[in-house]
Amino acid sequence: MDEEPDLARLARTFGDPTRLGMLALLMEGRALTAKELAYGTGVQPGTATAHLRRLQEDALLGVARQGRHKYYRLATPAVARAVESLMVVARPVRVVPPRRQPQGALAEARYCYDHLAGRLGTGISEALFIRGWLRVEGERWELTADGERWCVDFGLDPAALRRRRRRFAYPCLDWSERCDHLGGALGAALAERLEALGWVARQKGTRVVTISAEGREGLAREFALTLRGSEEML
Repeated sequence: MDEEPDLARLARTFGDPTRLGMLALLMEGRALTAKELAYGTGVQPGTATAHLRRLQEDALLGVARQGRHKYYRLATPAVARAVESLMVVARPVRVVPPRRQPQGALAEARYCYDHLAGRLGTGISEALFIRGWLRVEGERWELTADGERWCVDFGLDPAALRRRRRRFAYPCLDWSERCDHLGGALGAALAERLEALGWVARQKGTRVVTISAEGREGLAREFALTLRGSEEML
């Protein structure tokens, strides 16, 4: 039996102002909770849940769990392109931006298990993609040929890391930035290397990471990343 896209259903899904508003909020690239999407579109949490279920059923949203919370984001780049196309022809509409999440030292730079998170972790991950050193391979991340060479030059051993009994590299959702940072053996090794260089250090008894003056210079040089130092975060 032949099948064809159910454009009528998809049009009804897009046509609801609340659902379209949720998709527009997620165009920023940050993952948001159901409560934030409800707040941003001016509906009650129960109503938001029903809309989110419809968006998931139509494969427009993906969801990731982080502890007790669920975070929603656009399912694929194709969804983003579809929303962008609608934005080109649509009249402007006022939306309430979602509230920002925790600020300060923990959001600036911290450890997520054994890899770096916060603005530090997500900034480094973004730089690795911009420089063409990292690429997406399905649900995992992988080094490009240039990325392999950069790792060796930076003091990392990708071949040895792949022999470890853990995933090599994968996206880990950052709870404060709401976008992905680098997890896995590669993420852990990169964090260890930055510590060995004296660029970052873990504060005793916490997950907060401080950045030295040398580290600020190195991060700017290596990743075009500008972050505050420890004296500014404390």
